[in-house]
Amino acid sequence: MNAYPLPGKLLPCAGLRLRPLALGAVALSLCPGPAFAQGASPAQLPAVEVRGRAAPRTYHAEEAAAAKSQLPLRELPQSVRVITQESISDLGATGLDDVLDYVGGVSRQNNFGGLWDNVAIRGLPGHDNTGLAMLFNGFAANRGYAAPRDLVNVESIEFLKGPAAALYGSSEPGGTLNLVSKRPRWKAAHVVEAQAGNLGFRRATVDSTGPVGPAFAYRLSAAVEDRDGFRDHVEARRRLLAPAFTWKLGRDTVLDYRGEFIHHATPMDRGVVAVNRRLGAIPRSRFLGEPGDGDITLTNQRHQLTLAQEWSTGWHSRFGLSYLDTSLRGLTTQASGVLRADGMLSRQAYFRDYDSEDLAAQAELQGRIRTGDLEHELLLGIESFRFRMNSLALSANPTAGAPYAIDIHDPAYGQPRPALSVTIDTLERQRNTALYLQDAIKLTPRLRLVAGARLDHYRQSLDNRRAGVTTRQQPSATSPRLGLSWLPTPQWTLYANAGRSFRPNTGTDAGGNGFSPEQGRALELGGKWENAERTLGATLALFDIRKRHVLTSDPAHPGYSTAAGEVRSRGLEVDVGGQLSRHWRLNASLLLNEVEVTRDHRLQVGGRLRNVPKLTASALALYEDVLANGQGWGLGAGFTHVGRRLGESYTEAEAQAGTPAFDLPAYTTAKLVGHWQVTPATRVSLDVDNLFDRSFYTSSYSRLWVAPGTPRAITLGLRSRF
Repeated sequence: MNAYPLPGKLLPCAGLRLRPLALGAVALSLCPGPAFAQGASPAQLPAVEVRGRAAPRTYHAEEAAAAKSQLPLRELPQSVRVITQESISDLGATGLDDVLDYVGGVSRQNNFGGLWDNVAIRGLPGHDNTGLAMLFNGFAANRGYAAPRDLVNVESIEFLKGPAAALYGSSEPGGTLNLVSKRPRWKAAHVVEAQAGNLGFRRATVDSTGPVGPAFAYRLSAAVEDRDGFRDHVEARRRLLAPAFTWKLGRDTVLDYRGEFIHHATPMDRGVVAVNRRLGAIPRSRFLGEPGDGDITLTNQRHQLTLAQEWSTGWHSRFGLSYLDTSLRGLTTQASGVLRADGMLSRQAYFRDYDSEDLAAQAELQGRIRTGDLEHELLLGIESFRFRMNSLALSANPTAGAPYAIDIHDPAYGQPRPALSVTIDTLERQRNTALYLQDAIKLTPRLRLVAGARLDHYRQSLDNRRAGVTTRQQPSATSPRLGLSWLPTPQWTLYANAGRSFRPNTGTDAGGNGFSPEQGRALELGGKWENAERTLGATLALFDIRKRHVLTSDPAHPGYSTAAGEVRSRGLEVDVGGQLSRHWRLNASLLLNEVEVTRDHRLQVGGRLRNVPKLTASALALYEDVLANGQGWGLGAGFTHVGRRLGESYTEAEAQAGTPAFDLPAYTTAKLVGHWQVTPATRVSLDVDNLFDRSFYTSSYSRLWVAPGTPRAITLGLRSRF
């Protein structure tokens, strides 16, 4: 892998360039790591070790940095699922997609041809252009064009179920995901790993950490990955470099930096088509674009800088800056309209040149006070961000005289590309200032109350440079939250919570007016259990969520949208994770979810949402032991089940006409994992995904864009620590 030079230089391997704003903002960003979110003294940072798969730790976590509270998760009146480093390692996960199926309430959504991560939590998807509500160390990670998430520099993944707007503002009421990056360690540790697989998979990683003197520690994570994949003419290349440091400026003052440079290149792959609303007519490997289009290239650079100060016993402050630069550029050919009876599929050529900059700041003060018999944990925060997104797109639609079509049964590539013309040329700006407050109160030894609210003031503008029109709006929102937990025994918790959320809509209606923000309301009842050793836990939750002002097509003005939709999600969710015994670990989840459209001008009222199943379930069990010669070994198996889902939006007109809905079939896949500790420093691992080579489909946008699942994948890994 080519080396990444210092800021301001050209990055030859990634094609990345640090912009002038980044140079001034290398004092950027807040990284609200677990040490501060859980009240630990910044001057005494807990060590985060570099671990291999032999780590004798559990899948169960007691804390979550994104909750911004010192309350243990068992006492928090909210469902929170943490995918620990042990879960990531045992799953053999290299990207975010590899862990999503093992979290209750998560379902895959349209991933923009493989160019970003996108899921729905509790049946409510995010916007197509921003994906899921994702945070990176507590800062928004999905404004702009983030590449698919690599996990080489990720310590844990926190899923906050239900609305998180009281802490984080614009978000989905179904849930929010927070990625916690690996921290520098004050004891030297170094790990190198190589992996290879049967589908042309090659990957090498390095993770190195240690002190440089008594007050400075570093961490450097890097990954190089190439995938030939199972799709014809679709390969992927990823390069990531993530430097980090911790600097103790004084006994009570700590400066933290997290950096990240990502280069991801792959053709946009819209998948396969359904023939007569049925899948399987063409092989899952069939590519219907143009190999000559080349790659879509995403480049991301992120800088986060945090200054933490311990003021007195129980009180500390944190100030941080974050800078995120993203870009997406490249040409693609994709299905665009009609699949004829003879198998000819009309296509569209499309060129995109998108880029964005996101600069954000947070300041927080957190501590404890007593009022009579009540103990309060107060959090007061201020956040502001400035976001700019530049979008230029050119396209060419086929005509009867010059059809840019392909035979899905016998594709012939290399057709002359039609001339492109500008279809999108916009500049969007967002500015926001927010104030938030949270109070976690110990009412009695068995009662906990968490109350909070956030006030956001947005300013949005969208310059349509083709039309010479600028639209502006200033939506504001107050997002409250209230939760109560009862702890009848040291192991059991019963809780209830309620909260509201919002998310600004972008674009304009047929009259040139901005849309009202999406608004959500969520109610949740649940129970939690934790064993006496705190190594095994379970959560059961019942939820009811409603979201309105969802954008939908305007029936009176084709090509425009209106904010008239309303959806409702109700369900039961179970998550179990931890150490069953000295030898056994378990990670399991279940979701029963009923999601329907309750109001809309176009979609069927009472109908389902696209890509949202009624039933999902998963489990992974791992057994570990030690041989007589001291060598450790482990063997595990798991499965994921995803129920039948709507594969294309279903309109009221189609329902009245008796047109059948297009569905993606249910599927179940099996997984095997194993490892062998050859020496204390060397470990061999084997992962087999989709063990029985099941044909399945993970998500779709329409009958013309259906993403097939990966065939059986066998990966062998070798990891060395020194």
